[in-house]
Amino acid sequence: MIEINLLPGQRRKPAGAGLSGFKLPDLATVVAQIKDPWLIGAIAAAVIGLGGNLLLFGINTARLTRAESHLDAVKTEKSRYDAVVAQKRQQERSRDSLAAEMAIIRGIDADRYVWPHMLDQITKALPPYTWLTKVTPAGNAPTAADTVTSMSNVLVSIDGRTVDIQAYTTFLRQLAASPWFTDVNPTQAGTVIESDRPVTAFNVTARFKVADSVYIRTVPLVESVR
Repeated sequence: MIEINLLPGQRRKPAGAGLSGFKLPDLATVVAQIKDPWLIGAIAAAVIGLGGNLLLFGINTARLTRAESHLDAVKTEKSRYDAVVAQKRQQERSRDSLAAEMAIIRGIDADRYVWPHMLDQITKALPPYTWLTKVTPAGNAPTAADTVTSMSNVLVSIDGRTVDIQAYTTFLRQLAASPWFTDVNPTQAGTVIESDRPVTAFNVTARFKVADSVYIRTVPLVESVR
């Protein structure tokens, strides 16, 4: 394309020449031209505030990152301790259940061995020419749920016969000397005819008690293995 300049002495500016002469202002020159101290102070305060905010933002960001990392570690540790606490509570429930079962077993064992001890001690206290006709509880019989303490309050009534009145007193003395009985009391004694001969019929009450540990002998259970 051909352009003709009809005005002599003037030259057409090339395209883009208007933008090529634009320059950014020199900040140093602009600052040097500012003479108002209040304006300078306001600008300085703005710059300092902006820098301080950027610094605080960086510090807070770093703190937040560390806090989030610590929070994750705490959550992990809490999960682990929750599992430990749950296991401990389960073990405590099992322990309490076993303790209750052991208490019931002790009560049953105590009830089971009361009468064997009674009959054994009564038999040992019997003198010659004396025999028993009846041995019964004289009070309320304890139940399997009772403890060993209540077992020590079992009152027993003993009926017997003897051909010798001295044997009767010997039986009372030997029964009172047993570590498994207390409160041995004769309630009645009289002559009766048995098998066409006179004999002394008597009744004695005694209270069972758990003997001191020195009188209790434990024997290991031995089982033969073939």
